[in-house]
Amino acid sequence: MIPNEMTLKELIAQKTVLSTFVKTPHPHIIEVLSHCRLDCLIIDTEHTPHDKSTLDLCLLAAKATQQQALVRIADHSSAAIQNALDCGANGILVPHVQTPEQAQSIIERSYYGSTGRGFALATRAGGYGSARSIADHLEQENQNTCILAQIEDRLGLNNVDAIAALPQIDGLFIGQVDLAVSLGQRALGSSVVREAITKIIHAGKRFNKSIGIFLPSSDDINYWQKQGCSLFAIGSEHKQIVQGFKMLVDEYGAQSNPNIPQVS
Repeated sequence: MIPNEMTLKELIAQKTVLSTFVKTPHPHIIEVLSHCRLDCLIIDTEHTPHDKSTLDLCLLAAKATQQQALVRIADHSSAAIQNALDCGANGILVPHVQTPEQAQSIIERSYYGSTGRGFALATRAGGYGSARSIADHLEQENQNTCILAQIEDRLGLNNVDAIAALPQIDGLFIGQVDLAVSLGQRALGSSVVREAITKIIHAGKRFNKSIGIFLPSSDDINYWQKQGCSLFAIGSEHKQIVQGFKMLVDEYGAQSNPNIPQVS
């Protein structure tokens, strides 16, 4: 885990980042995962029953454990963006970014300005009004806010260069599963999906963006690292729980202990 002195924006630009999606809407799971030395946790509010209160508690746990936390917001709304950032998220992962116009609107909603994010110091991000002046908070938030655009649709794939060209988009994130479904595929390893991912990677490289990718397991990290990816979201804590206990049951559960009398 990287100390909080390095912002998430700096982190993804400088090193390989290991992360996972966090699906459980409870702060305890953030506290537990903070012991795993992952560089970043991605709190998923798109496909989970998170509400404002549970997200707030999870981000409080992340701050308390000095754990970098990215929030995958549920939609592109100002409310979703502002709530995640005000509660102390180090950045946002925005699903289904399909056009440069969408991406520009997301940028404007994420940064303070005359048409952008509503300003408030009385938030966790603002130190509840006691830690920063208005000028300091404006400067730090506008310097440190990290935005990753998730490319996972045919239209987003077609527009990926124009999205990557926007200066305040810090990185592209490849949503493999949605991308495969959007392209009419049923296997992540299909040539169609691989070609689409390569196109996204090339766009990221062309505009000097960090490139993230969802991987079901760690098996392909080395391959995609060589292709140019540097942020890896490996499964989720749910998948790790299921796989871990299935392995235990497969190894021991189906075996009869000869010392225990069998009931017919």
